[in-house]
Amino acid sequence: QVQLVESGGGLVQPGGSLRLSCAASGSIFSITHMGWYRQAPGQQRDFVARIFSGGGSTNYADSVKGRFTISRDNAKNTVYLQMNSLKPEDTAVYYCDALVVTTSRSQFYYWGQGTPVTVSS
Repeated sequence: QVQLVESGGGLVQPGGSLRLSCAASGSIFSITHMGWYRQAPGQQRDFVARIFSGGGSTNYADSVKGRFTISRDNAKNTVYLQMNSLKPEDTAVYYCDALVVTTSRSQFYYWGQGTPVTVSS
């Protein structure tokens, strides 16, 4: 089993910053990529950002480019999302995801339970 635990969400004013963290633990052999999605109330879950463990290449949704930065610590199996210049439309529950090769050499997608982010004055 693999667990993803997010932290760092909260309430922030427009223009402010937050840093989310997601730590993966359990029966991990390797992690292909980790990333973030978000889901606003009544909306579908949307892609935010992804980072690949080999080489560190990244992808971002257009709506967050230039404001959000994804990074990772491979030794800690942890991914971060630095969110700057936050807008009210960034309000959502943020979910971490990971494509993991387990110690049994099987590959699975895993999701965290989500951390809420509210951008409001």
